[in-house]
Amino acid sequence: MVFSKQIAVIGGGSWATALIKILTENNVKVKWWMRDTDAVAHIRKFHHNPHYLSSVELHPSKVKPYTQLKEALKGVEWVILAVPSAFVEEALKDADPAWFAGKKIISGVKGIIPSTSQLVTDWFSENFDVLPENIGAIAGPCHAEEIALEKYSYITIASSGTETAESFARLLTCRFVKTSFLTDIHGVEYAAVMKNIVAMSCGIAHGVGAGDNFQAVMVSNAIIEIERFLDTVSPLKRNVNVSAYLGDLLVTCYSQFSRNRTFGNMIGRGYSVKAAQVELKMIAEGYYATKCIEQINRVYRVDLPIVKFAHDVLYRNEKPLKAFEELKGRFV
Repeated sequence: MVFSKQIAVIGGGSWATALIKILTENNVKVKWWMRDTDAVAHIRKFHHNPHYLSSVELHPSKVKPYTQLKEALKGVEWVILAVPSAFVEEALKDADPAWFAGKKIISGVKGIIPSTSQLVTDWFSENFDVLPENIGAIAGPCHAEEIALEKYSYITIASSGTETAESFARLLTCRFVKTSFLTDIHGVEYAAVMKNIVAMSCGIAHGVGAGDNFQAVMVSNAIIEIERFLDTVSPLKRNVNVSAYLGDLLVTCYSQFSRNRTFGNMIGRGYSVKAAQVELKMIAEGYYATKCIEQINRVYRVDLPIVKFAHDVLYRNEKPLKAFEELKGRFV
């Protein structure tokens, strides 16, 4: 078979697996790098991920797993990062900028680099000498678990380079995924970071006894808070009520698959952060995002009551119920 494109995917989790499922609906070959050598051996033999979305069949003619990143990157036109933000630096610590020369990079990381409080695309551009117009980000209300079930989904690709965004959007279009593109890459990335904080905060509130009525109020106020922050850190004419912003916020706050909401609910019910992380067994991006956004906002001083609520509980050891009582008075 002659493939129209070769694409490298970095990361071995559920979102990486879901993206590979989407890509292989089209005429592309995926070179899949992950650190887990046992998982690579399993995929080569049985053609599914042993740890995440194991029901997804990986076509051996279209998907080839690798344990050596340099080999996975050879000959590809596109590289997709699908590693939790807390592990991006570790995953790429031995990578040479020359490996990414001439390639276009797409971040599927809906998080922020914890050590530097940088957006993933900015961090990547700075460390690997890739021009901003050759970097994009995936946005939209799209949980990996529903992709595995082929539930109809919407994805937005954002890039300051219109050609990059439009071209990659076409690669992700398939029978169960509709795509669109826009140029507001920083707005989309910051919104994705903040929606995880909001979903986690919804979980904390639910854990202390709040119901659906309060969650609706929190989410309504959250999109206002997100817009206020975006207008300050990345001034641009944008409509935050479209799916790349509001849609992603809604699904993360309400879906049964939302790990951020689940993590927050555990915290609200009295779990320690460590205990919640151990039980969840997956990364809740909102935990790291809370500290990063709080640090960024020391410069901008935007009124962010939901971020403050999460930060007080997670990093200042304030009792969830006490913080919740303070938060209630901030909403309209």
